[in-house]
Parts: sequence; structure tokens; C-alpha cells
Amino acid sequence: MRMRNILSALHYNFRGFFRNARTVIVFLLSMVICFLLSGRVFEVVERFRTTTQAAEPFIWTFGDATAVLLVSLLLIFLFSDLPKLTAFTPFFLVRITKRKWLLAQFLYIVLVTLLYVGFVLAVTVLLCMKHSFLGNLWSETAAILGYSSIGRTLNVPSTVKVMESISPCGCMLQVAALMLGYSLTLGFLVLVGNLLPGRKYGMVLALAYSLYGFLMDPNVMGKMLGMEDYELYRIRSTVGWISPLNHAVYGMHDFGYDNLPSIGQSMAVFGGILLALFLLARRVIRTYNFTFLGS
Repeated sequence: MRMRNILSALHYNFRGFFRNARTVIVFLLSMVICFLLSGRVFEVVERFRTTTQAAEPFIWTFGDATAVLLVSLLLIFLFSDLPKLTAFTPFFLVRITKRKWLLAQFLYIVLVTLLYVGFVLAVTVLLCMKHSFLGNLWSETAAILGYSSIGRTLNVPSTVKVMESISPCGCMLQVAALMLGYSLTLGFLVLVGNLLPGRKYGMVLALAYSLYGFLMDPNVMGKMLGMEDYELYRIRSTVGWISPLNHAVYGMHDFGYDNLPSIGQSMAVFGGILLALFLLARRVIRTYNFTFLGS
């Protein structure tokens, strides 16, 4: 019965989701971002007249902090109306507890984020479908980018150490998992901020969280501190641990050469942040003042 009540509240949150103008705008903008960011991949393919493995465009497009940040920022707008309070919410609260209703809000964030990340992945793959193949082997394009300076020049994160350690499909799943972890922390933060007493602080907290991640980028910090490129290793290992956004960047992980977190450690960091936000929300919901407008 408990799970049935939670699923009922979750189902109501999804009513009209795909017809909502907010949803349509977010998904359309994500398509535009994917198209603009994948331009670097098109440039290499057309220049050398080579093909790519189907997963590689996604890996290269979202292999740096700026790309992950841009595509994740849209979720702040998508979740800005949380928690969903409608004329039917009082009827749910009469039949289920506040905690069950809150759990339905968190499940809603998880499912929407999964859908969003899956959509971004699919769009990126489809955009490069004409020049792609399905075999789970790194392409000639990846070799050109990894073994030359072209990848660094175009800021395409294709490196030899990545190709030596994992297959393209496995790498794609890890990149998607890291993006999912970071996006979930943004969604949870928006919900918790909107539950805090007073005005809704969700978007403010999420934007501040994103700004912190942007400022903790090694290149940004290096420019702010006036450091040369060869000196960036001094801050790279530090910000790789303390910045959630850097935890979401595949290239900011340890492949046996750097003092950086592993993929598992980054996922554990995201899990810890999500758990902390969930426990904070459970505490705040006890005194949350529900306000219902309309009839």
C-alpha cells in the first residue's frame, strides 16, 4: 500500500508532462546545445573523411566541464516548479504522509533526469549517425585525435590512456552515469531549496552550485591566478576532488597516471551529496508550510 500511494503521487506529477511548454522548451534547447557542441566532431570527420564509433560523439561532446554544465543548467528551469503543488495535492496529503509525498517528488526528479540524459545521448548519437558504425571498437578518428595534437587544439577529449583502458560503449555508459549523477544533485538541490522557509531558493542555490563548479575548472582557475599551462597540474588534482562538476567530467579521473578520483569514487561523492540533500529535505518537510492557490 505504501508503494502504491507513492506511485500514485508520482503518476500525478507526470500528468501533462510531455504537453508542458516548459518541458518542450528544455528538450528543444538540449537538441540545439547538442548540435552546437557536436560541431567539433563534424569538423574532424569532414576534414579527414573518416568515420566514428556510434558512442564516440557523445563521449567527445560531453567530455569537458563546459559542455556538462551547459546541458545540465536546463534542468534547473525544468525543475523550478518543484515541489508540484496543485489543487489535488491536499487530497494526497490526507491519504499519505508528507514523507511519502516527498519521496514521490524525488522519484519524479530521478525519472525525469534519466529521461533527459537518455534523450541527450540519443540526440548526440543520431546527429553523427551518417558517419558512424556500431562496432564496439575505437575508430580511426579517435586514433587521429588521441595520437596527435588535433584533439587538444579542438578541445576534443580523446586521449590514448582512455582508449587503452576501456571500450567506446563502456566509456559512453560511464560518461552518461557521471552526467546523471551531477544532474541529479542539481535537481535535488532545486527541490530542497524550494522547501526551505521563506521564498523559493531552489534556482538560486542551483545557480550558485553551478557557478562554483565553473570557477573550480582548472583552466578558469589558472587564468584567474595567472598560472601558465605547465603549472595547472598544481590545482588540477585539488579541484578534481572538491568540485562536483569536475567529478562529472570523464577526463578528470584517474587512469593510473594522475592523483584524481576514480569513476567509482566520483559516483560515491554524488551518492553522498544526494543522500545529504534527501535527509535535509525530510527534516525540512516537517515544518514546510503548504500554500494552495486557486480552486
